[in-house]
Amino acid sequence: MHRVRSMFRTRARADSWHASILVVLLSLLTSLFAPAQATVTSAAPPPNIVLILSDDQRWDTLWAMPQVEARLAAHGITFSNAFVTNSLCCPSRTTILTGKYSHSTGVYTNAAPDGGFHAFHDRSTIATWLQAGGYQTALVGKYLNEYGWDAHHGYVPDGWDRWVALAEENSQYYNYDLTIDGRIRSYGHDPDDYATDVLAGYATSFIRNTKGPLFLYFAPPGPHDPADPAPRDEHAFPDLQPWRPPNFNEADVKDKSLWVRSRSPVRADPDGYVARFRQDQYRSLLAVDRAVGQILDALQDTGRLSNTFIVFMSDNGYMWGEHRLIGKQVSYEESIRVPMVIRFDPLTEEARTDDHLVLNMDLAPTFAELAGVKSPGVEGRSLSPLLRAPGSPWRTDFLIEHERGIQDIPSYCAVRTVDEKYVLYSTGEQELYDLSTDPFELQNVAADPAMQDRVSALRKRVDQLCTPRPPGFPGRPQVTP
Repeated sequence: MHRVRSMFRTRARADSWHASILVVLLSLLTSLFAPAQATVTSAAPPPNIVLILSDDQRWDTLWAMPQVEARLAAHGITFSNAFVTNSLCCPSRTTILTGKYSHSTGVYTNAAPDGGFHAFHDRSTIATWLQAGGYQTALVGKYLNEYGWDAHHGYVPDGWDRWVALAEENSQYYNYDLTIDGRIRSYGHDPDDYATDVLAGYATSFIRNTKGPLFLYFAPPGPHDPADPAPRDEHAFPDLQPWRPPNFNEADVKDKSLWVRSRSPVRADPDGYVARFRQDQYRSLLAVDRAVGQILDALQDTGRLSNTFIVFMSDNGYMWGEHRLIGKQVSYEESIRVPMVIRFDPLTEEARTDDHLVLNMDLAPTFAELAGVKSPGVEGRSLSPLLRAPGSPWRTDFLIEHERGIQDIPSYCAVRTVDEKYVLYSTGEQELYDLSTDPFELQNVAADPAMQDRVSALRKRVDQLCTPRPPGFPGRPQVTP
């Protein structure tokens, strides 16, 4: 019996020794693999990305958009100095898709040979980069001018898992065709056919029916000409006050370039085009604003809102009679400045305004950085530093480009700094404005003898940034409108 107990004690000691060894080995294995495992389990999922891009919307119109104000601006960052580098649809949109200036995309205008759909090389865009990184991607709305023929023949650019694009060249609210993943569907003139509402339905459907990280590029037509309001908004803003900033119908344009001096004043009465169109732009923005609310609801309902990077902006600004001008394409503030609001709950917990110079070409590198994918050839900068630390070092100037088009605005290169703007036209004419004292650009001081050193310095900066010059400059072929 003693022998049996001795055997059990010996086995017990052996088992205890083996157990101790096992505990040590398990502890070592745990210490080796625990950090890697923790990294995997604690890594945040990639953020969803939503870009809402209005069309021809001025930067100073956000007050008329309650959803944007209450659900984006009140939870995010409003950039008060957001700009485009070429104030025209196709150049701006291709810059957004690539993060490049017009002189790098080759898209200067809305039509061939130097613009439009056929001038754009669409094999490398933020859509292809994100798709390769595992994102489900969708474009819903406007693409590029001159896309119509290709749309009707089934062409869908690379990088898009869902493609619902206006097939016509111009923004239309009724009687339009959509190309839906390569197939055409026509819409008429019934209230249910209103384009902004229809497109909002496709956008929210994509959010609700997509698994995994998504990228949505939502580009409704509003408030682009003809700025048709939705039926429910046809009588909105009945008491909109006349637009009369100091540079409206500028009385003395002798200091301006010849193409401005040749303009006649615009009609200033309540029945004139500017007054009516301005009111319709505000009215058509209400449907865009409701679409923003629907997109946010879809993100909330699918549990995505807290991890979605949302940008609201326009492809360019618009002139409402300033300097006697109507439209875009010019270098004046009303044309190049755009609204930009970003909401991303992990980084924008408190609403604030940021006055850094931010550009449409900053979006592509920002999206790429957030998604952890490469962004080949970008010339913009990721906005992440400004989101994390408002005092981060940042650009102090940028280039504005333009090629002469149908409005006889000469080709130009311009440099916009924090408080100055210098414009060099292909005609050799120059404009210089001190925006700190002359925010309405009423006094061109380029010919002032006291400003010649500054003119020379900014001319050199143009030479650095504007390479090559847009077509229309000496040494480049002229474009016949």
